Amino acid sequence: MIFTEQKSDSIGAISSILCLIHCVSTPFIFLAQSSLLNCCNEVPSWWKLIDYFFLVISFIAIFRSTKTTSKSWIKPALWVSWGVLFVVIINEKIELLSLSENIIYIPAFSLIGLHLYNRKYCQCNTDKCCTHEG
Repeated sequence: MIFTEQKSDSIGAISSILCLIHCVSTPFIFLAQSSLLNCCNEVPSWWKLIDYFFLVISFIAIFRSTKTTSKSWIKPALWVSWGVLFVVIINEKIELLSLSENIIYIPAFSLIGLHLYNRKYCQCNTDKCCTHEG
């Protein structure tokens, strides 16, 4: 399977980077499109669905990464970052709270950093090291 324990942090970091690129590029793409065309100010539905795709991929990557990390603090940090990302994306869709669109960069950058840190410093070679602080 593509989400092996050894690759989940790499996939999670790549997914978070792509999510970040998606978030950064969206305003520019639609600004360019609206200046070229005076219609179609609505974001295409397929573009909106990409957010959910990144949420699913990052969920799976975090689930796998937390199984093999040797640092106990990484697990809640990854889940809290994902939870914040989830809340921000859902809030963006339903507009429950008035939040700055830039808030999405905080959990995206934290997921990238945590996955890279976990990949470099927190991998277990045996099942026993994953049950306690290493």
